[in-house]
Amino acid sequence: MITESRLINNSISDSEDMSYKARLIDHIITELVKIHATALNAAKHAHAMATDKQNIPENKYDTLGLESGYLAQGQAQRAAECSAELDAFKHIIVKDFVAQDSITIGALVGIVDQHETPLWVFLAPSSGGTKFEFEGRKIMVISAASPLGKQLLGKELGDEYHIGQGSHSKHYFITDII
Repeated sequence: MITESRLINNSISDSEDMSYKARLIDHIITELVKIHATALNAAKHAHAMATDKQNIPENKYDTLGLESGYLAQGQAQRAAECSAELDAFKHIIVKDFVAQDSITIGALVGIVDQHETPLWVFLAPSSGGTKFEFEGRKIMVISAASPLGKQLLGKELGDEYHIGQGSHSKHYFITDII
């Protein structure tokens, strides 16, 4: 069982939390810019392939052009989603969370699971699944719509919660909020 004595203290002083959080968000934005650029390149390549003369159907069973068109549409949609995610991050309010605050979007949360494995998650409006190391912490971005994100919203330092059922159930304990 995880106990409150497991709570950890930040090595970051109160006056540095804001700049740490601002640097963290800037780092995430930089990662999202790279992802967006990759999505744009994929969309351009798929569009070029879909409009290439070699993809004109030779008969009614030749669907390469149609498939290329669907791929181009999907890649363009993904690029638009990346752009929206990037815009959402650019509008996150940098907040210096304290121990008494409830978790909301923009919180960097330290949690441990039932095996005492620590994890740092940044609760974001979107872009869940992005993982990186930042200033000595391995951080995973989770969206507020994810199962873990939904569970974290409104929780406080020291709260415990479960995700999943049966043998797939995980128990978490909140150790830190930045």
